[in-house]
Amino acid sequence: MANVNKVILIGNLTRDPELRVTPKGTPLCNFGLAVNRTFKDDAGQSRDETTFVDIEAWGKQGEVIAKYCIKGRPLYVEGRLKFDQWEDKTSGQKRSKLKVVLEQFQFLGAPDSARGPRPEGGPGGGPPDEGGDPSGGGHVPPPRAGAAPRPAAPAAPADEDVPF
Repeated sequence: MANVNKVILIGNLTRDPELRVTPKGTPLCNFGLAVNRTFKDDAGQSRDETTFVDIEAWGKQGEVIAKYCIKGRPLYVEGRLKFDQWEDKTSGQKRSKLKVVLEQFQFLGAPDSARGPRPEGGPGGGPPDEGGDPSGGGHVPPPRAGAAPRPAAPAAPADEDVPF
């Protein structure tokens, strides 16, 4: 029998992403996503329901999210469900959590909502010379993670080569 484990979400970050590095040197970014749903109840009233989802992004994708995303930023996420179980150190009780492991993502929203890389002092931020404007204006985020690079545009012909 075939199995499918695929999650597709569009929502807003509930907090600034937290970037950590494993002992082997692999980047790991954790963040929360709020996904809203509007529906009508039995009385015909419009109701809102929000679901909060924990997401982990590994490797380069995690680094990019930590650099360019902040709380409130809209994000498209594709991933898979992962069930974690552990024993609470203080109480000794068994605990569990269902989360999404990111496989692909795409930035959403207008370029001004990107706000560029985070300021140098914030988590995941970097120095301004890494291609970002720390003031948050005018920076365009990188293309969707996993997308093939676009070929360079052909050079424009010199004025003397123009046929008119």
